[in-house]
Amino acid sequence: MFKTEYRGRFAPSPTGALHAGSLATALGSWLKARAHQGKWLLRIEDLDLPRCAPGADRIIIQQLLNCGLHWDEEIEYQSKRSQFYELALNQLKKEEKAYGCRCTRKQIEDQLLRLGKKKDRHGELVYPGSCRKLNEVTEPCAWRLLVTDPEIESSVGDFVLRRSDRVFTYQLAVVVDDYLQGITHIVRGEDLLDNTARQIYLQKQLGYPQPHYLHLPLVLDDNNEKLSKQTNATAIACNTPDEALEALQAAARHLGLDEPALFKKGSYSSQSSESIINQSTINESTITQWLETAVEHYRKTRL
Repeated sequence: MFKTEYRGRFAPSPTGALHAGSLATALGSWLKARAHQGKWLLRIEDLDLPRCAPGADRIIIQQLLNCGLHWDEEIEYQSKRSQFYELALNQLKKEEKAYGCRCTRKQIEDQLLRLGKKKDRHGELVYPGSCRKLNEVTEPCAWRLLVTDPEIESSVGDFVLRRSDRVFTYQLAVVVDDYLQGITHIVRGEDLLDNTARQIYLQKQLGYPQPHYLHLPLVLDDNNEKLSKQTNATAIACNTPDEALEALQAAARHLGLDEPALFKKGSYSSQSSESIINQSTINESTITQWLETAVEHYRKTRL
């Protein structure tokens, strides 16, 4: 399925507008794709529709456009791709790699307590495999992946692929989408690092090739906590070219780009490290030139 070209992606959940952390991830993944002269795709991960904010996808799309981060190919929405996830789940069922489970969260917690195991405050609720050997489980039920990898088994257990309300989980959807879209390189925040091992394991169970992964450092708030939409992180201001340039410069600083020309006020040239004219000339062309300079710097220093 994989092609020789580099194919990356940015896959935000539309629970709110982009903040400084999500823009840094978008810029990091965009720069890597462009430095490799590859494709950069946009996917809206809106599987859990009740958690999505109305209109947030349009806001995110406009923010990316305002910052000059243009994508290749059509935007994909996960909420319209359930048939592909169903096919993958059916494959796992047929191969007896997935099983039905009707345990509630409370039941799992009680089972773990009886086994003398207690969930860490910020840790995973490790499923003890209670329904593994049931001959038949009737719907509605969740469907779990049968995990035989010792490390994953001890850290999360048999993880859910489809919930009992028939909503497919992030783990299954992202693996299927990355495969079907031919994604070769995944650049994302290090908050998703814990998901990587189980996604690689799921790729193997489905017979998919493994993409390359790069996890970027998180942008933290004043309390040293990760910026997130759930904690009402401030949306980036990028309605004008001046604001967009300032947001991009902040993202570049966070990514450790150290080309001085990227942090001067004015317009930019990818052929020169000199900043020219002055701040009053900032426009869409300035953003394009800044991004060209950033790509050239990234190519020279990171590849």
